[in-house]
Amino acid sequence: MAAVALALLGLLLAPAALPSAASPRSPSGTGPAPAATRVASGGTAALAGYAIRSTAEVPDTAAAVSTPGYATAGWHRAGPRSTVLAALVADGTHPDPFYSTDQQRIPRGDFSVPWWFRSDFTLPDTSERTSLDFSGVVSAADVYVNGRQVASAADVAGVYTRHELDITALVRAGTNTVAFRVRPNDPRKHLTLGWLDWLQPPPDANMGLVRDVLVRRRGPVSLHDAHVVTRLELPTPYPTATVAAASAELTVKAQVRNGSQESATATVTATVSGTGIVLRKNVTLRAGEVRTLIFSPDRHPQLRLTQPALWWPAGMGAQNLYGLDLTATVAGSRSDSVRHTFGIREVKAPLNSAGARQYSVNGRPLLIRGAGWSADELLRWDTTAAEDRIRAALDAGLNTLRLEGHLEPDEFFDLADRHGILTLPGWECCNKWEGPVNPSGSGEKWGAADRLTARASMAAEAARLRSHPSVLSFLIGSDFAPDAATERDYLDALRAADWPTPVIPAAADVSTPLSGPSGMRMPGPYDWVPPSYWYDKREGGATGFNSETSAGPSVPTLDTLRRMLSPAELETLWKSPSAPQYHRSPSPTYNTLKLFNDALARRYGAPRGLGDYVAKAQLSQYENVRAQFEAYARNATDASAPSTGVIYWMFNSGWTSLHWQLIDRYLDRGGAYYGAKKANEPLHIQYSYDDRTVAVINRRPAAVSGLTARVTLFGTDGTSRYDRTVRGLQVGGDGARTTALTVPALAEGQDLPDSTYLARLTLTDGAGREVSRNVYWLSTRPDVLDYGSSDWYHTPVTAHGDLTGLKSLAAATVTATARTTQHAGGRSTTTVTVRNTGSGNTPALLTDVRLVDGLDAPVLPVRWDDNQISLWPGESAVLTAEYRAADVRGGAPRIRISGWNTPTTHITPDPS
Repeated sequence: MAAVALALLGLLLAPAALPSAASPRSPSGTGPAPAATRVASGGTAALAGYAIRSTAEVPDTAAAVSTPGYATAGWHRAGPRSTVLAALVADGTHPDPFYSTDQQRIPRGDFSVPWWFRSDFTLPDTSERTSLDFSGVVSAADVYVNGRQVASAADVAGVYTRHELDITALVRAGTNTVAFRVRPNDPRKHLTLGWLDWLQPPPDANMGLVRDVLVRRRGPVSLHDAHVVTRLELPTPYPTATVAAASAELTVKAQVRNGSQESATATVTATVSGTGIVLRKNVTLRAGEVRTLIFSPDRHPQLRLTQPALWWPAGMGAQNLYGLDLTATVAGSRSDSVRHTFGIREVKAPLNSAGARQYSVNGRPLLIRGAGWSADELLRWDTTAAEDRIRAALDAGLNTLRLEGHLEPDEFFDLADRHGILTLPGWECCNKWEGPVNPSGSGEKWGAADRLTARASMAAEAARLRSHPSVLSFLIGSDFAPDAATERDYLDALRAADWPTPVIPAAADVSTPLSGPSGMRMPGPYDWVPPSYWYDKREGGATGFNSETSAGPSVPTLDTLRRMLSPAELETLWKSPSAPQYHRSPSPTYNTLKLFNDALARRYGAPRGLGDYVAKAQLSQYENVRAQFEAYARNATDASAPSTGVIYWMFNSGWTSLHWQLIDRYLDRGGAYYGAKKANEPLHIQYSYDDRTVAVINRRPAAVSGLTARVTLFGTDGTSRYDRTVRGLQVGGDGARTTALTVPALAEGQDLPDSTYLARLTLTDGAGREVSRNVYWLSTRPDVLDYGSSDWYHTPVTAHGDLTGLKSLAAATVTATARTTQHAGGRSTTTVTVRNTGSGNTPALLTDVRLVDGLDAPVLPVRWDDNQISLWPGESAVLTAEYRAADVRGGAPRIRISGWNTPTTHITPDPS
């Protein structure tokens, strides 16, 4: 127990954050052990990779394994951040777990014993102090250096705890060895991570080293826990993106540690980039002494900034960042230095009159439009792939990503800072993290050592994340709030770290003694409900802050389905609506698509084949996701019980999934994604399912006037049944709403040939340019919800809307021309002009334009400025795709055009 307490103390004294730009990820695979990592004098380097092997196959002692020169022939190779299974998949030992049921072929017994992770590093000499600095151990590890144990698994436990081990006395000039004996993981028993009902969990339960292990070399005096505390003074009224704040105060803090056996005097110099600030202070320390150094504005007036460059979320302003450089010199020689990036911004989240969290950034309120983020199932980090996903989230109009556990490495938060997407990190539900408080979860109760690990985890993550301006809050609970003792531990650790943003006790609607009400709620749903559900201010409808919710299943595009499922599984997908689906969820609540498939058949008609099933799924997902975001946007400015935030569950999946995703594993984008993108347009016209009003939402900072809204209703025969134009509309900024008109109710047989009809909404600016277009397929027969029978994951439907009339739409004729332009840096742009050249009245509904390679495989990732559009005869649209030229394989790119009632055609773009 004393060892654990000492480990906690070391964490509280540890540096603030691991460098975000350590060595690039080395590929895992077979072959010789990775080359020894070279650590220069005064430098820091991440171990470049490991040789790994099951302890069941290694009879040698730990001292032998961790001694330089130990032979690793026959061992597997792993990258610098790797789970065991990630390495074994990379070297071909096990099959791709993302296809079909191949993951079931991987024997779980192979991961029931510890595995060795062994790596070498070289030092030019032993004149400096040397330490190992790491977190990310799943689940725990005994650590050895050059044949000697330096930490036990009792000390190194928990994926988020941070450890800095002084190994100065053990290292030598030349080659040194570090070896981790990594223990098996079980998220029910360890404070690590698990997958619950998100996906089929990996057989190794992610055991491994999933963050960098750093070797640091420093002089006698070292710098730790460096950070800047910012305090913003805002003018009244609050500033727009182009108006600077009145002032900001900076306080620079760091711990200065003398690691030598003698007293030492260090000169600590702090500079803040972009400000001209340079500060110096001499610090004399006894042998082994640690002291907190503070540069405050009271003593250093230059730390008071006038008109600082603020950090804003994307769409609200620029993502301005500052840099702190801190250097310690002893006797005129550099002893240590650190660089730290931060932003100046203020986040507040008071409870509104209805008890909901209302977030504001730099004094400007905003509706949180977010989604849940998933790490890769094997916890493989890829900066390019993560940036692609963050760009896709922003392109879909999201402003926030929630991380329920699975807290990604530093690069993720660096990307979020640079791109301006907000993040909501927090602990996981339902496993060990909620063991003491969640009676329905699987987590074991905590002992004294677990409480120390939890507090150390909070201290380490608070220090790591506090200066990222993208971090909006920390959720110290998920489905349940922590108990009183744990809450106190968490809050003490956050306070000690100078945590700057609101702390939320749980994602659920709870209240705790110290934090008070959460201001959030999570009533679901998590499975299918109709689009009209989102407009009611009850259950999961658009009121307050719903921390995780969606209509559940998300069937990917046909291209992706063929990559992830076997031919037999593809047949089952549409022929057997109640069959268990391995790629949905391990949970018995979600392991079929029954609710979704039943609603699909009743509303759109029974599927006639795989292609028809997928086409109907895209229509259904588009209308449902669009309605969810539109309802929360419409209700955000209500005087009573407004909506303040919604987290779509989820943005992406960690593997190939049929479940909870706006974008699929391969970054292909279907109806769910484009429904979100349409709903979250900066300037947007939308229809309300509950009262048939048409509203204009303006998310831009500035107000807009001189707008014209037009609404036209069509029968499935293509004839117009209602047409009205409203001119001279104006709408304020920052999410303001104005109502343009109310659409009349249409009746089957009287106004329409059948129960299905289409609504086309267009918004044009003062110059007559179309700035928003939105097309709905609607029914005269409402979906009827049985709220009295609601449970925690859905509300039953007793009668379904009838959209089967869409089957009677005549085939539409769509033609297109395209041109591709190559840009510097390996980027390409393809511009496509799409026209409905039909002579009748039939629209081309949900026309989908895809960039494909010479083999007709989709080029991914690709960003379309708009897609899945609906055009009436004589109408056209210009769509632009941006992508990496290297992602086009098999020749020049081609364009594939298809749609609900549009035959599939291909064209080849002209070169620019």
